[in-house]
Amino acid sequence: MDKDNVELIEATVKGLQDKISSLNMELKDKQKELEDANKPVISGETMNVINDAINYAVENYDFDNSDQYEIDFSLNYDGKVQAESINLTDTYELAEAIVTNVEKQFNILQEIKDDETND
Repeated sequence: MDKDNVELIEATVKGLQDKISSLNMELKDKQKELEDANKPVISGETMNVINDAINYAVENYDFDNSDQYEIDFSLNYDGKVQAESINLTDTYELAEAIVTNVEKQFNILQEIKDDETND
């Protein structure tokens, strides 16, 4: 193969790699757009209200209640007792506190099911 032919093939390969890279970026953008298509739209102000409500609920939650934790203890190499793992077992209460606090921030419409409207 002569030098001109090799350079032409190399240029073609480079061009195709650039095109593939461009198409992959476009594909990722379109996948994100498709993923977001069915999501409800909210304003930045509404998102700030939700964030503040979550932060308030978490900051005011009683994490000091030791009955909510499952703690596994072990001995380390120095013979000291250490907490191997600490698991929050009552996550329902934390989630409920967050949901309740978020719900307090909004006037929530109750959706009517289709079968109820046909009665």
